[in-house]
Amino acid sequence: MKASKRIFSIGLAAAALLATFGAHADALDDIVKAKKIIIAIPTDFPPYGFVGTDLKPQGLDIDMANYIAAKMGVAIELAPVTSANRIAYLSTRKADLVISTLGKNPEREKVIDFTSAYSPFFQAVFAPKTVNIKGFADLAGKSVGVTRGAIEDQELTKLAPAGSDVKRFEDNNATVSSYVAGQVQAIATGASVAGNMMAKNPQLGTEFKLLLKDSPNFIGVGKGEDKLRLKVNEIIAAAKSSGDLDKMAVKWLGRPAGDLPK
Repeated sequence: MKASKRIFSIGLAAAALLATFGAHADALDDIVKAKKIIIAIPTDFPPYGFVGTDLKPQGLDIDMANYIAAKMGVAIELAPVTSANRIAYLSTRKADLVISTLGKNPEREKVIDFTSAYSPFFQAVFAPKTVNIKGFADLAGKSVGVTRGAIEDQELTKLAPAGSDVKRFEDNNATVSSYVAGQVQAIATGASVAGNMMAKNPQLGTEFKLLLKDSPNFIGVGKGEDKLRLKVNEIIAAAKSSGDLDKMAVKWLGRPAGDLPK
């Protein structure tokens, strides 16, 4: 009799434990039940996420977060994060998703899962609209500022034709300053640096010209949250087909999202 009671008690404890883990292992059900999704976003990384003049977050990542919430039919709570703590927001369940210029690599895949890519992150050549640059051959005879040793310097060195006047500076601030001051006709830099520069200097009429290297962004999901990951992947796939991803990328990056990995 005592053995039976003990087995019964163990069974109840196991069931309770499974129920507890089940509740915490299915973020999608929790979101649907609460009718709210918490999404971690950047506020210090234009044009992907920054604080506008109205003191509200804006940028490509914020638009994507709002888009996902709208497609899921739930309210949204935006949780500002930094590069240092964004992964922890998933592992401690402070956020259901992280949309914060997150690249995918083997180390991160050990602790979180990733959806399909939703936006490009890239290094490129930028110049005023009035400067005719359609291909790398058009850089011949033109001056291009770049930060010495950066990824864009390495890629530009491979692709720039003979006759290009590549001027190397010691840091991003010096590179941007040279372009803004008109010391160079074009600038080779990352999307985030260019976005910030364009926001501060709209009078220059700067636009995306040539892609140097693409490193797409993915949405972070808690480890094992497959239902939520697949749901978000459905939304991303539909947004690709409808052209909505391209519209967001053009709005904030000056170029379409293009082909993105799944």
